[in-house]
Amino acid sequence: MNGTPVAEMSFEEAMKELEAVVGRLESGDVPLEDSIKLYERGAALKDHCQKKLAEAEEKVALITTDADGNPKGLQPADIK
Repeated sequence: MNGTPVAEMSFEEAMKELEAVVGRLESGDVPLEDSIKLYERGAALKDHCQKKLAEAEEKVALITTDADGNPKGLQPADIK
């Protein structure tokens, strides 16, 4: 596990660590106590990634609307 606080991680860093956490949990070779810690870390990483994605979606929505809030191009639903 990375010692970096989840809140300080970029989306890419968090996703990479989340993939590693899932891989370790799926291996089944992790003691119960470590599995619990990994699961908690994974849940925090997942939440962080979802937050980062929501922030990016909001930015895209702002970029793609005019001053009156009317769509200029892509709409947020188009990028999902």
